[in-house]
Amino acid sequence: MKFITLNSRGGNYLVVASNIAWLRSDENDQTKVGIVGGQPLLVEGSLEEVKAAILAD
Repeated sequence: MKFITLNSRGGNYLVVASNIAWLRSDENDQTKVGIVGGQPLLVEGSLEEVKAAILAD
C-alpha cells in the first residue's frame, strides 16, 4: 500500500494512493482530490503539483 502526504491549509492528509479517484483544479492554487467512498479533499498545490506527488516513487 502506497501512502501520499497531501498538504492542506487546515492540516495535512495521509492518503492511500489507490483510493484516489480523480483530481480537479480549484481556486487559489488548490486542487480537489476525489476519494473512493468519501468526500473530496481540498489540498494545496496546482493540479500538476498534486499529480507529481501522487506519481512520485
